[in-house]
Amino acid sequence: MSRKLQIEELNRISPEEFREAKKTPLVVVLDNVRSLHNIGSVFRSSDAFLVEAVYLCGISSTPPNAEIHKTALGAEFTVQWQYVEETLDALAELKTAGYTLLAVEQAENSIMLPNLSVEKDKKYAVVLGNEVKGVQQSVVDFCDETVELPQFGTKHSLNVSVAAGIVIWEMAMRLR
Repeated sequence: MSRKLQIEELNRISPEEFREAKKTPLVVVLDNVRSLHNIGSVFRSSDAFLVEAVYLCGISSTPPNAEIHKTALGAEFTVQWQYVEETLDALAELKTAGYTLLAVEQAENSIMLPNLSVEKDKKYAVVLGNEVKGVQQSVVDFCDETVELPQFGTKHSLNVSVAAGIVIWEMAMRLR
């Protein structure tokens, strides 16, 4: 049997240590994500895997916000973030800074996430979209690649925060 660890035994880094820690060369861009709980969940996953930053675009709300905090549990204070009204403006800034842009979307010629070639010396930005409409077509068009999560059941999509968690984990494992 395994004894559950107490919070004090987890040896987590402090918020100050988080700020100084070497980050995963990954930025998460939320394109018009409307649910505050989804946004908070993305912050929490981003904290767990030392993501560089979260860009909140369009209708995506920003901290401080009690509903974001419910699922972020303080990660909105550790992970760097910025609001950019137009997603394409955020992506142009990231592209200029040398990031490879990946839209997470079901699209023609998408690359299944397990088949994505990731180079450890590159920086990546992953774009996740609105809960109903997904990533805007203009944003998909601007990105370097479109990445898709393989699914095998009857549903055609995953919750955006679940998809983000999967993509963040996979990218972090490959880039760290």
